[in-house]
Amino acid sequence: MKTLVISEFKAKCIAELKALRETGGELEITLRGKPLARVIPIRDGARQLGTQAGSMEIRGDIIASDFDDDFRGEEATRAAQRSKA
Repeated sequence: MKTLVISEFKAKCIAELKALRETGGELEITLRGKPLARVIPIRDGARQLGTQAGSMEIRGDIIASDFDDDFRGEEATRAAQRSKA
């Protein structure tokens, strides 16, 4: 990450921002030696189809619900528990 004092950033602002867009890095601006701001480029908003491929795994039945008991009345839940026993 590149660091600039605020006076240098003020003098070279446009050039630094253009360079940042090209490199994709970060820029930290300091005031009296202390960090004041961090500038990061905006990522392209275009969606990349397939970038998440293979990052998920489906386990079990995704159609049936494990929450059936939550949607029944209390009496139906107790009856279902008795029938399992």
